[in-house]
Amino acid sequence: MQGYIFSVDLPDFEAQVIGASRERPILVDFWADWCAPCHAIAPHLQRVVTEREGEVRLAKVEVDEGENMKLAGHYRLRGFPTVILFRNGEELGRFSGSRPTHWIQEWLDDRLQTA
Repeated sequence: MQGYIFSVDLPDFEAQVIGASRERPILVDFWADWCAPCHAIAPHLQRVVTEREGEVRLAKVEVDEGENMKLAGHYRLRGFPTVILFRNGEELGRFSGSRPTHWIQEWLDDRLQTA
């Protein structure tokens, strides 16, 4: 994965997402390989994060790997993809489904300005 984009699993989620969000915002992309909208949104999320050059990072959680479905249950996800923004250890917002780059940029701007 690229510098600001990484994969994370249940055992490392607390440290790599919740803990790390105290230093910079972390978007978490909960996705599944069988999910066409998950594949559709991936390049848009990557573009937004790459363009922000470290302002925000992207953690990718494949829900069908290992115990990762427990994370989906913990966060009460109803569908995939679901993207959640964390900052200072707290959830700032979420959305589901595939969205275009400009929509994600605006959504992210709105949440980071109010936090």
